[in-house]
Amino acid sequence: MSLSKDGAPADPGAAASRMAWAKVNLTLHCTGQRADGYHLLDSLVVRAGVGDRLDVAAANDLTLTVSGPRAEGVPTDARNLVLRAAEMLDAGAGRGAALHLEKHLPAAAGIGGGSADAAAALELLAAHWGVPLPAETAQLGADVPVCLTRGPQRMQGVGEILAPLSALPACHMVLVNPGVDVPTPAVFSALSDKNQLPMPKVIPSFARFSDFIDFLSAQRNDLAAPAIAREPVIRVCLEALSDAALARMSGSGATCFGLYATAAQAEAAAHRIASAAPRWWVAAAPILAA
Repeated sequence: MSLSKDGAPADPGAAASRMAWAKVNLTLHCTGQRADGYHLLDSLVVRAGVGDRLDVAAANDLTLTVSGPRAEGVPTDARNLVLRAAEMLDAGAGRGAALHLEKHLPAAAGIGGGSADAAAALELLAAHWGVPLPAETAQLGADVPVCLTRGPQRMQGVGEILAPLSALPACHMVLVNPGVDVPTPAVFSALSDKNQLPMPKVIPSFARFSDFIDFLSAQRNDLAAPAIAREPVIRVCLEALSDAALARMSGSGATCFGLYATAAQAEAAAHRIASAAPRWWVAAAPILAA
């Protein structure tokens, strides 16, 4: 079966596989908190060309199996967002499907691994079963709606307000995760100021890589300081990316990213970091345009 560049089958009607690309918050501004406790965000979100793979085959029952270098500890029951996405689509109809997840992304890492898997399951099974996508996908997680989009997005509110951005200049990244658990609720709770400034009202287009870096350098990840206070190794990850044009933490951590102008630069940096820290998860990938 031939796949398009985003991992979808060239013939959507014959869907059998889909990639669940990593979600990276290049910026993350905390701009408030609702009465129900949810935090308001303003974030520039992209997909990186590294991720998990989800396959589906016809079956009488709904099942999930998991393999891959990050399969250990991944549940195959209703705790997994892939099966919860399937149940949302199925709505009690009793449809079957044999799902297989090849897991490459670290869990609870600030790059939307579970949400990306859920988004892939929604798209894959909607095609497989011939049913529409549900309207309220955020019930599966705040990052699921943005994981269903293509191209760079401005994500606001609690993740439900999405606006596509102009195409970015060619850009490559190195993702580094030191293998520590940074619980998102704890990081948000430790944030002293939850009413910080958003990004500019209008995000410009960027003709050059250097223009993009200049813009990002003036933005923030407001969760970085409380995450580093909890797990100082995150600072070590950022220092390992010191040769990047920009290094920052993604989401609530602990994954950090460095941005590079070329694939060769990113691959060289990834090789250097992986050699120095073989227990870390390290990946070089392009920012996906679509």
